[in-house]
Amino acid sequence: MNHEKFINKQRLRRRRHNRKKVRGTAERPRLSVFRANANIYCQVIDDERGLTLASASTRDKELRSDASGSNCDAAATVGKAIAERAKAAGVTQVCFDRGHFRYIGRLAALADAAREGGLQF
Repeated sequence: MNHEKFINKQRLRRRRHNRKKVRGTAERPRLSVFRANANIYCQVIDDERGLTLASASTRDKELRSDASGSNCDAAATVGKAIAERAKAAGVTQVCFDRGHFRYIGRLAALADAAREGGLQF
């Protein structure tokens, strides 16, 4: 079996396992996070309507800084930004969807900053 195919199947299995329990509603949308090698992206999604309420990433012009997009400081900046944008959209409670990523490093930094910004999850 090809090693790359095996890894992708494991990621897909972990993502599906996590998404069984995490579903975004109008009252409590889903905070979905994707971590790439160079950047980190997050969205607040209402799954019932299929609508993205707020989004932020290290690629946004106002969030770009001298720091790299692939470190914990940049992830914390994105976490604060998503909290502000979600509150502006009228969202205070979310359910955290980490996908197939482990809750360490950049994901934990983003989640902690979003909590400090006022999101509850």
